[in-house]
Amino acid sequence: MEESKEQILVKRLLQKEEAAWKELFGAFSGNLTYVCSRYVSEREDVHDVLQNSFIKMFRSIESFEYRGGGSLKAWITRITVNESLKYIKQKGDFKSTVEVDDLPDLPNEEEPDFEEIPKADIMEIIRSLPDGYRTVFNLYVFEQKSHKEIALLLGIAENSSASQFHRAKGLLVQKIKEFKMSKKAQYE
Repeated sequence: MEESKEQILVKRLLQKEEAAWKELFGAFSGNLTYVCSRYVSEREDVHDVLQNSFIKMFRSIESFEYRGGGSLKAWITRITVNESLKYIKQKGDFKSTVEVDDLPDLPNEEEPDFEEIPKADIMEIIRSLPDGYRTVFNLYVFEQKSHKEIALLLGIAENSSASQFHRAKGLLVQKIKEFKMSKKAQYE
């Protein structure tokens, strides 16, 4: 059975071949920047976290286990998400945004309506959420983690995760309505 391009790249990465690392960076840095920017709002910080992610990949490539096509991408994405979460925790702003008692109630059960909004604008809207809301929203929606898993990852109560997610959705509904009204006003 012939080796895939991904398997060959992994072998080259394991040998710490510089050209292989450049190839990995070239192939995945755009996607990983996008993943990281879902969690980290400042562009300069995104680049720092991405750099730390690639350093972590380089140092831990020996622990990577090839499990079929796409497993390398899944592994480097997981590292980037974990490094993003580590950054958020170290920054210290996260804890102050996850205290459930301090949050206003949002009775709104509407789902965010992302239809007809360009992807870049959606990401900006998500990026504008407070750190805690954004982090829980991303983990739940994009990483498909349960509230129990999110609570363990972030060191918060499970009900805090659910509450953060609920409030993130409420804010997204509000921000999307504002976005659509501003776009509508531009064309009138």
